[in-house]
Amino acid sequence: MEKKANISVLIPQDEVEAKIRELAEQISRDHEGETLHLICILKGGAYFMTELSKYMTIPVTVGFMSLSSYGSGTESSGIVKITKDLDDNIEGRHVMVVEDIIDTGNTLSYLIDMLKTRKPASVELCTLLNKPERRVKEVQVDYYGFIVPDKFIVGYGLDWDQKYRNLPYIGAVDFE
Repeated sequence: MEKKANISVLIPQDEVEAKIRELAEQISRDHEGETLHLICILKGGAYFMTELSKYMTIPVTVGFMSLSSYGSGTESSGIVKITKDLDDNIEGRHVMVVEDIIDTGNTLSYLIDMLKTRKPASVELCTLLNKPERRVKEVQVDYYGFIVPDKFIVGYGLDWDQKYRNLPYIGAVDFE
């Protein structure tokens, strides 16, 4: 039998949207005069990156990667697998990885180290949600929207077994 999820609103839609605009303005100021290559981490990061890039006032290009360390469970396996790599060369480019949430840091630490071997001009990390309580591997988070508690989070791109990504707010799941 499938677990039932009770979802409570952790961060309302209007707060999420306001924070994304604020992040876009800050990133645009910090990267004035540059073209920024956004690397969206699929699937969850697509919602955040789309909204973030709409409010940026600098030129951006986009690329997509898909990594996995979860499968269909609620706990990271700790093993990172690239399931879709970049289509474009990032050598000499200013790169920003855009992710929905940073939890243990395992996936992002692996990814950042791997991207640096491709010789970009710079690599930064932007996440909508930061969960430092669960950090196992340190990773430098350059921009983040909210620090969230150690709860299972859904909405605005984050899922539980591929469901609830489409919620327009950030929700915390209590399983029955």
